[in-house]
Amino acid sequence: MSKIDFTEAALGVHSIDHFTLEVPDLVEEAKFLTAFGLDVDVQADRLLLRTAGNHHVWGQILAGAKKKLAYVSMACYAEDLAGIRQQVADAGGAFEAPHPAGENQGFWFRDPDGILFQVKVGAKTQPDHKTALPDLSIPSNVRGAPARSKAPRAQPTRMSHMALFTSNVTRSLDFHIRALGVRLADRSGEIIAFTYGRHGSDHHLLAFLSGGGPGLHHSSWDVPSVEDCGRTNTQLRAAGYTRHWGPGRHVLGSNYFNYAKDTFGQWWEASAHIDYIEKGTAWTMANFADEDSLYLWGPDLPEEFAVNGEL
Repeated sequence: MSKIDFTEAALGVHSIDHFTLEVPDLVEEAKFLTAFGLDVDVQADRLLLRTAGNHHVWGQILAGAKKKLAYVSMACYAEDLAGIRQQVADAGGAFEAPHPAGENQGFWFRDPDGILFQVKVGAKTQPDHKTALPDLSIPSNVRGAPARSKAPRAQPTRMSHMALFTSNVTRSLDFHIRALGVRLADRSGEIIAFTYGRHGSDHHLLAFLSGGGPGLHHSSWDVPSVEDCGRTNTQLRAAGYTRHWGPGRHVLGSNYFNYAKDTFGQWWEASAHIDYIEKGTAWTMANFADEDSLYLWGPDLPEEFAVNGEL
């Protein structure tokens, strides 16, 4: 595939603030997400998702007829809001009223696939540096692993990124690069592409996966170590959730992963030690072959992994 030059925007968002998802059964979803390791705040009409020791609401789950992404809320600095709004207009975004479950802050628009976005002023939730991976090297004469019965619960510390289904990867890239000011990190042809934030960001902020139309493929949650990826798998299986892929390691982003699929077909990723792109760094994008697009090592990819269940 030949190189495609995307128009560079003057301004850009810095983080995903939160997302909103609809599922048919809030009680069942709360059970799954608790087993996944999130702090689930059960409200009268929704679930609010937080991570250990962090009061930020990363996601909310509403009741709906089927699993469906409702919207994605992006955050920017106050001095950039008006300029980003103009970028969205220039890129052809369709402005509209806030989602009923959202806030009347910033502005709302739909991208070319019809996915609803909010852009508002908010705190930067992307890290400002790469977190060190805990050293799992154990010296001689000590017992390295805890008893399984005493192992701590695996818990994400923050949300890292989201992967969105699209009907056209290149079109989605072109729009979001011009509108939201994200930048292309890496891609694999028309299969998948990863964008990052210019203010210091994980290798993925928004990823776009070919899926025939709009939808949420997965949300990714940062855990401290490779062992936490494995323990996430163990505690989910102990709770009766056995549909998963991992543990393994990606090529694009380099992160260790374990994906789990909830009762309604939504994937949730525990991710450790993803590549980090510092502010001001001239990152060199690469276009990887198909066989490199998803993983370096791990179990065979489930056939259902890339199926867009929201169509």
